[in-house]
Amino acid sequence: MKKVFLCALLISTSVWVKAQDAVGYQKPPQAMTDLLLAKPTPSVSINSKAEWMILSERNALPSVEELARPEMRIAGMRINPNNFAPSRQVISYSGFSLKNIKTGKVYPVTGLPAGLNASGLSWSPDQSKAAFTQTNAKSVDLYVINIATQKATKVNKLPLNAVMGFGSGVTWVDNNTMMYKVIVKPATMAPAKPLSPTGPVVQQNLGKSAPAVTYQDMIKSPYDEKLFEFYSTSQLVMNKNGIETPVGKPAIYASTTLSPDKKYMLVRTLHKPFSYLVPAQSFPSTVVITDLTGKALKTLANLPSGEVRPSGYDNLQNVPRSFDWRDDEAATITWAMPLDSGLIRKKVDFHDAVYALSAPFTGEAKELFKTEQRFRNVQWGTADLALVSEGLRSKQSSRVSRYNPSTGKLEKLWDRNQTDVYGNLGDPVTDKNKFGRQVIMPIENGTKLLMNNVTGSSPKGDLPFLATFDLNSKKSDIIWRCEPGHFEYVYDVLDPAKLVLVTRREAQTEVPNYYIKNLKLRIADQQITNFTNPYPQMQGVTKTKLQYKRADGIDMTGDLYLPKGYNKDKDGPLPVLIWAYPAEFNSADDAAQIKGSKDRFITISPGGPVFFVTQGYAVLDNASMPIVAKDGKRPNDNFVDQLKLNAEAAINKLSDLGVGDRNRVAVGGHSYGAFMTANLLAHTKLFKAGLAESGAYNRTLTPFGFQNEERTYWDDPKLYYDMSPFSFANQIKTPLLLIHGDADDNTGTYPINSERLFAAVKGFGGTVRFVFLPYEAHGYRGRENLMHKLWEQLEWMNKYVKDAKPNQSAQVK
Repeated sequence: MKKVFLCALLISTSVWVKAQDAVGYQKPPQAMTDLLLAKPTPSVSINSKAEWMILSERNALPSVEELARPEMRIAGMRINPNNFAPSRQVISYSGFSLKNIKTGKVYPVTGLPAGLNASGLSWSPDQSKAAFTQTNAKSVDLYVINIATQKATKVNKLPLNAVMGFGSGVTWVDNNTMMYKVIVKPATMAPAKPLSPTGPVVQQNLGKSAPAVTYQDMIKSPYDEKLFEFYSTSQLVMNKNGIETPVGKPAIYASTTLSPDKKYMLVRTLHKPFSYLVPAQSFPSTVVITDLTGKALKTLANLPSGEVRPSGYDNLQNVPRSFDWRDDEAATITWAMPLDSGLIRKKVDFHDAVYALSAPFTGEAKELFKTEQRFRNVQWGTADLALVSEGLRSKQSSRVSRYNPSTGKLEKLWDRNQTDVYGNLGDPVTDKNKFGRQVIMPIENGTKLLMNNVTGSSPKGDLPFLATFDLNSKKSDIIWRCEPGHFEYVYDVLDPAKLVLVTRREAQTEVPNYYIKNLKLRIADQQITNFTNPYPQMQGVTKTKLQYKRADGIDMTGDLYLPKGYNKDKDGPLPVLIWAYPAEFNSADDAAQIKGSKDRFITISPGGPVFFVTQGYAVLDNASMPIVAKDGKRPNDNFVDQLKLNAEAAINKLSDLGVGDRNRVAVGGHSYGAFMTANLLAHTKLFKAGLAESGAYNRTLTPFGFQNEERTYWDDPKLYYDMSPFSFANQIKTPLLLIHGDADDNTGTYPINSERLFAAVKGFGGTVRFVFLPYEAHGYRGRENLMHKLWEQLEWMNKYVKDAKPNQSAQVK
């Protein structure tokens, strides 16, 4: 492997300034390295009868050399030009095995390709088989596992094209037939880059508003357009028993879905002109219904480019959207249409209407119902039951109504603020209908729903539950709830009538495992997995769900980790790392709700802060950072002041407990958490150091809104200025470690944010270091980069926090 060097930039507070620091890859202490590289427990997929389980071994973290493989960044996508697939798979599998749940016997799957790099696992309709895609250096192949023989077989002849929809790009038509997309031309026929341009790149706008957010990896030239068209064009095929038959003609398929009766397809294809402002899924498109040969039967819509979508989170283009099949009928398509021209502030009784058109698609569309808020989705059930969801992001509101398809009546069941986690009733339990589609199956003669809440937030912390919801009284009744001391949720309901469940149970010192539970017979739970602790070195580390108040009375929480063997009476207060991510609330009551559970097993996220507990630090992870609307204002109108209140409350609590030294506290976060970190260093003297990963620090670079702020820069330029730590870089004197991936792909967090903040803090004589991680996107994945990141952060923490001078007290500016 080539030796890769990081460019780490440092400015010291001394007279002598060192601008660059050429550092080879470094490793943190062994305890941190072991946690990072620990092999996680397998992923689990259980069939609907709980007869067989597929155990999937997850691939290790990729090397930087793997991240450095060819990558093409166009139309908001990152493509490997050698294999017609996304260049960055977040999760892939290195091995499969099958477990017979009744006997407990585990069988290795044979026939797997060498160097397994699998994803997109899916069961066949009768669950006698399971398919997965295998990503190779120069192709993507399709394999099928026969459950009875435990053997995998490659079934495709032509390489798959996974550019426009990876993982979900394979559809089971029946137990012997699959539909997927294949390449049209080999990669060797890709358009060659011209030696010189034929002219300048010119964009124009002729009077239409196009307030696009700051997407990354856009098309930038006519050559990019050719590349996008070449790599995204595919041929749809049906594979029956290994024989591939073309369906329709080559096109840029954005989506293809089968009707429940498997006789029709809903097809959306993209076409020119390709946008230079928005990603591929917002390109102009055509939505049609076809038969299974690809013959067009009905054109439903010709949709314009998403460039001209109005700004504002609840505003839409005045065009049809949300095309989908009704799961409870053989072949009926539905879609939504705005009744307010797409502008939510327009005063109308109803903002959306939902329509339907049934096969043979020759008649007129029928209006099903109207919604007072923005329509979101329908969960279909029986002939007289469906659940309709609507809401407004700007007001954090949501509503669920009962829709009777037979009568057309729409009846409200409940309203909820989206941030009210205590009020979350859960999701209705579904089962397969005669078409093999997941639909709501009411119980007790259709009078109740079975509701599953896998989080179950409560004043006692998260306690998942199973409940019934009475459709007449509109009341919920919990019939099973996780007991305190564990965190257990319902993975699947095997038999709604007999209440036979599959659950996943864990505790702070118990690895998550799966169980079969019978609520009616109340027999002992049957444990069906036996996973062991992948982090034995964490034994003895304590985790507490901390509860405290900020000065204005809002309740707050955080997950406090203390080192193995720590005794506050003997060891005294510890240096502290507070890790957080701000969240906006329209309700102070919602902001005060307790989230999370002290009883969850301590797992290690490669991007999390828990590593530092092995190095003698107290770690407060998931520290509450609520930004609450007050006195008729919006949450961000006093963003910085609320950050101060949040930080002071956390530090005061740790100090009052005697476990945290208020004079040795660091703050850190990723993305919006990094934005928070820089703001706290600019406006307070509460901290000894800051760790900021992949943040956006100048909000004028996201002028059409950011996070949950829908006002534009031109609506309120002062807000954008005041919330930007870049505006106050001259006040950042607390040592700040900036880290950013040089291939950041997240909307808004361009690497230039860190580059410019570093230069500004440096220009005013601050103490700042900037680490640019090669080939990393918004979330970091490369082994060497992750180890080096931990090394950089630990060095920074030890120098400026753990070894801070006693007389350097923390205080508010």
